[in-house]
Formats: sequence, structure tokens, C-alpha cells
Amino acid sequence: MKKRYLLGAVAVTFFSFSSLKADFKPFDENGNMIRTGRGAEGKVGIVSTSKYEASKIGMDVLKKGGNAIDAAVAAGFALGVAEPNSSGLGGGGFMLIRIAKTGETVFIDFRERAPKNSAPKMWVLDKDGKVVDNEKVEGGKAAGVPGEVAGLLYALEKYGTMSREDVIRPAADLAKNGFVVTPTLSGDMKNKYDLMVKYPEFGKTFLTADGFPYETGDTFKNEDMAKTLDLIIKNGKDGFYKGEVAESIVGTLNKYGGVFTMEDLANYEPRIRKPVVGNYRGYEVISSPAPSSGGAVVVQILNILENFNVGDMEVNSPEYLHLFSEAFKLSYADRAKYMGDTDYTPVPLKGLTSKKYAKDLSQKIDMSKSQESIAHDPWQYESDDTTHYSIADKEGNMVSVTKTVNGIFGNGVVADGYGFVLNNEMDDFVTGEGHPNSVAPGKTPLSSMSPTIVLKNGEPFMVLGSPGATKIISTVSQVISKVVDHDMGMQEAIDAPRMFDNTSNKINVETRITPETVDKLKVLGHEVNETSEWDRGMGSVQGVLYKKDGTLEGGADPRRDGKAVGI
Repeated sequence: MKKRYLLGAVAVTFFSFSSLKADFKPFDENGNMIRTGRGAEGKVGIVSTSKYEASKIGMDVLKKGGNAIDAAVAAGFALGVAEPNSSGLGGGGFMLIRIAKTGETVFIDFRERAPKNSAPKMWVLDKDGKVVDNEKVEGGKAAGVPGEVAGLLYALEKYGTMSREDVIRPAADLAKNGFVVTPTLSGDMKNKYDLMVKYPEFGKTFLTADGFPYETGDTFKNEDMAKTLDLIIKNGKDGFYKGEVAESIVGTLNKYGGVFTMEDLANYEPRIRKPVVGNYRGYEVISSPAPSSGGAVVVQILNILENFNVGDMEVNSPEYLHLFSEAFKLSYADRAKYMGDTDYTPVPLKGLTSKKYAKDLSQKIDMSKSQESIAHDPWQYESDDTTHYSIADKEGNMVSVTKTVNGIFGNGVVADGYGFVLNNEMDDFVTGEGHPNSVAPGKTPLSSMSPTIVLKNGEPFMVLGSPGATKIISTVSQVISKVVDHDMGMQEAIDAPRMFDNTSNKINVETRITPETVDKLKVLGHEVNETSEWDRGMGSVQGVLYKKDGTLEGGADPRRDGKAVGI
């Protein structure tokens, strides 16, 4: 028996046909993560997902004649099985599609929404303004109405070619037969052990028979999840949003203080929105609209950077990091003040993505010193822990999906008997009334998820995205800039050390940034926080680059479990 210890706790990119290394694991025989060998090239296609199992399932669907949407749906359900710490049936997300034949782009919002009985007063605040008993993060009041099943099935029915049986059965088999636990998943299980004890349904699903977290190399099976997927195969959307699964969701959440009704689930529908579109040095950037702040703020950051000769700067030099820090602070300040669900509150999207506004903001940057940033006024210019996967083929069909249960293992509540954890997306609302992101019945909480497609002269150039909460925006911006401004390949841009800054005036940098650079940043007035060599919190980009010679380059982030495969 293995010795066990208790501790205190994607971009999928698909192309046509491929084979996978049967022995691939993202860790070595000692359980240490392998940081190299994650990328791949191909003439026909690439599969790059945050989990090997999902890559294989998506590729198998394509081999059987499915299209990119079929593969995306299959991979989405598979990721919910193999990466339950980051996404799944109890969560939601965004899907951005480009159809090569017409050039049309479609944005599907299947984000979670507030139950009808939601109100700011549902959370009791203590004298310091903090939510009592952490009810915004864990338990029944933390969950929004999940949208993943509705969103994936909508995409399949509208744009796919295969049946539910074809695309969901592989995920059900994966849940039933099991898969190998990675250091990432094992660590997350251990870090949430206390919550698994507090919420018995959670522990029953994600602890071993002897009550311990799974170790790296163990096989994890989830027969309750397989049962749920069988019901979705048989009954479609109603198999999740009505009947026994819905009753379990409502009953289990309300057992832990929730305010859910069966009507909340039965009435859920995905929403079709118009993507945010920007332009960076001649490249068309297409990304997520509100209620995600991601697309608009990514475009705003790139618009600010466009006023500087970024390509002449050494990547991750003090000058380079200082500029990105100042641009991030300006943009994140606007995000905090203005962004919300446009179905409920006006948001100055045109102003935030205006070239003129960005130019005016860029003039506030002093390259000789760090400055505090406040929100400015985009109105006068008016005239989203998570996973990401991207899908593309040589014809130019592209799908970019970011989906999540928000925190690691969401709110810690598992629908009793059905094997999936519920989200804690209600934490993405602010407390109190009168803010663009205040809670209201049916409202979608603000997100940072930024599934993104980049075109050059109307032709496919790049598809990418990342998990990482608010760091999604800064991560996606950095990778786009490195590819465009420094002519990096996809894997090189993903591997490069990252930084993050928002309104706190503190630069977070991976420790691969040199000590000399850190010292110079401090001289410029920055407070610098060094994190780790490969900081998982800096996101996990999975993407594909269309190279000039027709080769497709897939990149997968070594900060987590991703692996690209090509043919």
C-alpha cells in the first residue's frame, strides 16, 4: 500500500487526424512535473489540451469524421471528468467559434447565472465588510446556475455533425474506467481535504475508499459522473436541468444554505453575443464580450502597448516589464470600475477599446517610475480556477473555449449521487448594491475569461486562451505581444517567464526573471513579489499558431498538465 499523507489543499486545440503517445505523462517516475516536450507541429492538425485524456478523445472524434465542434464538445465533457478541479458539469464558460467557409464568428455565453432568489442581502457581512462563514466561496450560496451542459449541447446541435452518444460516450467511459492522477490533481485534492470532510458528498466522490486523497500515479474512477453523463446522452439537456440530477443539485445546494429552485435550472439557456473586436499592429483580435471583461481589457492593453516600440525592447527586461506593469494597472483599474453584465448595466465597451482612449492613457505612463493607477473615463470615447481549450484546422475553422467551476473544486458541494462539483461563481459578484457587478436574479457575474482568435488580413493566424482568474487577461496579452512583437513561436511564447500587475502596484514575477531585473524594477519604484519558476497562477495557455509555411504549431503550457500532439 502506498504511504499517504494528509496536508492542510486548457487550451485544447484540434486539427484533423493524429496519433498519441500511449505512454505520455506530464510527470516523471519521481512525481516531478516535466516542463519540456509539450509542443508539437503538424501540416494537418494539432491537438493541445490541458489533459492527455481529453486530447485523445477529441482526436478520436475527428478520426471518426466529426468536425471541430464535435471534437470541442467531446473534449469539453472529457475535461470535466479528467480535470474536475478546474471545470465540469457544475460550471460554465464561453465558446468563440470562427467558421472558415463564411468567415462568421459566433460567441456562445454559457456562463453561470444568479438564481432567481439572489440578492445582495443574501450574504451577511461582518464588521470588516467580509462575508460571514465564507458563504460567497463555499456552500450553497456560492453557486450560480451551471451552464456547461446547455452550452456544449447547444454548440453540438447548432454546429456539430455527430450524436450525443458519439461525443459524450468517451467521457462516460473515462469516468467509469478511470485515469491516472497527476501531481496537479493530487495536490488540489490534498489542499481541499478539509472541505471534503466538511461536505461529505465531496469527500465520498474525491477521496479513496479509506478516506485519503489520491496520490500521484493512482487511478481515479467516478462512476457517479458516468451515470450523469449517461442521463445526458439519453435525455439531452433535460437529463441535467430536469429530473433526478436537477433535484439532487437543488437539494444538495439548499442543504448547505443555497437558494436554488427547480425553475432556476429548467429556465437556463445559453446566450449568443457579439464578440469584441480590436486591432493590434494590423492583426485583428477577436475575443469575449461582456459579461466577460477579458476581451475588452485585452484589447485595451494591446491598444496601450501599440503606442510603444515593444518589439525593440528585450523581452522581460526592466523596461519591458515596467511598461507592461503600467499598462496592466491602467486597464485593470477601468475593469474594476466599469465592467459588468451588459444585460443589466451599461458598460462603455467602445470607449474601453478605443484607440484614442488608449493613446491618451499611454501618455500617462512614465517610463522612469512606477505610478499608482486609478480608473479614467472611457465614456467620453463611446461614439475568468479554470481550463481553456482551442480548436483549429488547416481550413481555418477555429474554436476557443474557456470554462470553469471558478475556484479549485468550486464551492465544495457535489450533487449527491451524481459525481460533479458545483461552481462558486457567485464569488465573482461584488457585495452590496449599486455596482455594475452587483448581484441580481438571473444576472451573469463578471468574468476575465478571454477565449481569443487572431486574424491577419482576414486569414487565420492564432487561437489561444488561458485559465487564471483575473490573470487570464494579462497572460493572453503577453502571449499575443510576444508572437506579434517578437516573432516568437507558440511554444516559445507560452514558455517565456510571465509577470502580473493590476491595481495593487505590486509586480508578481516568476523567479526565472533575473535578480538584476528585479533590482532595477525596485529602483523604478515597483514592489516586486517573486513567485515560483513555473507559476501555475500565471495561467495555462494552450494555443495554435498558423505559420507562414503552412505548418500548424501547437503550444501547451508546462505550468500544468497540457500536451500538444500534431500530424
